Amino acid sequence: MLEISGAGALRRRFLDLGLRRGEVVTMIKAAPLRDPLQVSLGYGHISIRRSEASLITVEVILDGKDIRK
Repeated sequence: MLEISGAGALRRRFLDLGLRRGEVVTMIKAAPLRDPLQVSLGYGHISIRRSEASLITVEVILDGKDIRK
């Protein structure tokens, strides 16, 4: 994860859940109606709304390789 754009209580919630710069986050699945998203962090799984997820900037890595070139 590269950055969290949220502020106030939402930003605090992200930090309390373990979402921090440099943390590896993996999307596990999306609910049938698109919300919530289930993601994996180092310690377990959490569910967040798509609107909340849109505030998180990530770097996409596939098979251990950065896809940006």
